Amino acid sequence: MSEILTPEDVRELTPLYDDVILALKQVYDPEIPVNIYDLGLIYELNISKDRVVYIKMTFTAPNCPMADEVIAEVRHNVEQTPGVKGCEIELTFEPVWDRSMLSDEARVALGWDPEF
Repeated sequence: MSEILTPEDVRELTPLYDDVILALKQVYDPEIPVNIYDLGLIYELNISKDRVVYIKMTFTAPNCPMADEVIAEVRHNVEQTPGVKGCEIELTFEPVWDRSMLSDEARVALGWDPEF
């Protein structure tokens, strides 16, 4: 995705961006009771002018047996977000996910110190 957005584009797409994040927060890791966004599994989130969402994401482990189901749920939730015209997902394992990628909300939900 190499398209350059104008400030007007960004202002127009900001509510959609927020709605996509809410859609991603409805998808939970199958082994950890925290949503994938707060787990830090979403490495990149972009929306084009034509409202196609591009997501680069990972998993906590490369051999996640539920990977296909989680990706399908991400795609479904994002595509069901009003205003979204499509969703492209790229799976990556670089950089490797680690606990430092957790949001403060995820740390609290897991009972960990948010200052870690």
